[in-house]
Amino acid sequence: MTRISMKTIKQLNEKDLKSKIQESRSELTKLRIDGAKGTLRKQSGKLKPLRHDIARMLTRVNEMKREK
Repeated sequence: MTRISMKTIKQLNEKDLKSKIQESRSELTKLRIDGAKGTLRKQSGKLKPLRHDIARMLTRVNEMKREK
């Protein structure tokens, strides 16, 4: 999964954002499991950006809730 820009996040509706968050969390879990097994090597740089993307999407969901 590639990085998601804030511009893209702002264009998505709440339902799409929640599905993207779920998708990203499952990928993060998979990467963490690979890290625990010791098979992560090439993908170790994906953890931090993925966590940041999830945080950005959650922030946008909370902003949308406050606007209602």
